[in-house]
Amino acid sequence: MMELFEIFASTGIWSSVLRIATPLIFATLGALICERAGVLNLGIEGIMTFGAMIGWLTVYFSGDLWLGILAAAACGALFGLLHSGLTVTLGLSQHVTGLGITLFAASLSYYIFRLAVPLASSPPTIVPFQPLAVPGLSDLPFFGPALFTQTAPTYLAILVALLIAYVMFRTPLGLAVRMTGENPHGAEAQGINPVAIRYCAVMLGSALMAVGGAFLTLSAFNSFFPTMVQGRGWVCIALVVFASWRPGRALLGALLFALFDAYQLRLQPLVKDVPYQLFLMVPYVLSILALIVMARRARVPRALMQPYRRGER
Repeated sequence: MMELFEIFASTGIWSSVLRIATPLIFATLGALICERAGVLNLGIEGIMTFGAMIGWLTVYFSGDLWLGILAAAACGALFGLLHSGLTVTLGLSQHVTGLGITLFAASLSYYIFRLAVPLASSPPTIVPFQPLAVPGLSDLPFFGPALFTQTAPTYLAILVALLIAYVMFRTPLGLAVRMTGENPHGAEAQGINPVAIRYCAVMLGSALMAVGGAFLTLSAFNSFFPTMVQGRGWVCIALVVFASWRPGRALLGALLFALFDAYQLRLQPLVKDVPYQLFLMVPYVLSILALIVMARRARVPRALMQPYRRGER
């Protein structure tokens, strides 16, 4: 029994938590930005898959890891542009459009990957991001190896979370985004263009989703396979609700889910009489329970999923 608690005393689990949380942080922040502006983006799963593929493919042919990140972000923004055109300009169902983009992006990912990389006995690999030790901090006992020897995208994810939190609640731009998600007609009366805000928010949010997917192939792993996202996109949609549409809580929610996931991986070899599928369920079940508790107090942006048409009330 003591072994179950000793897991938390190891640096390995906390290092894994940050690594597992990184794609969730990027994608959850992306979904949060979209929804704060009033647009639900259910294309997140497909966008993450495409970002994973195009980021890996870019590095496979160019060898530049940061170019892979930029390529994923650019492609994610293009899917955001498509989603905005269908939902913001044409006013189509955000649910149906998002699901359509997920199916389209996921299928396109596999098609392009197979065109560029023919079938082989083993998938080709790249040299991924390597852990970076933060000078001075990485030498701290316990916390140094656990928290300050991560890859560059992990540090970037935390910085992005802090930046979005600042912009969203401390700047006029963040106020404009939140007004658009609450009352776009009121925002228009204040001289804000809700259509432009929604377009920009969805494109930026989709770019972050794709970067979250690219992390899987450029840092967590070194190859691409079509099912590697494994439902993380849907988890991120739930994490936005868990966070009550606040970036700081979104960061905390991603870390909490990652802790559940890292813990169950270490439980499997200790509890041999239990099917491993039950352990795989643990982080999702605990996340659902946490979501149920937090959702009761969550305040949804009032204009979320409501199409905006200029001049209408």
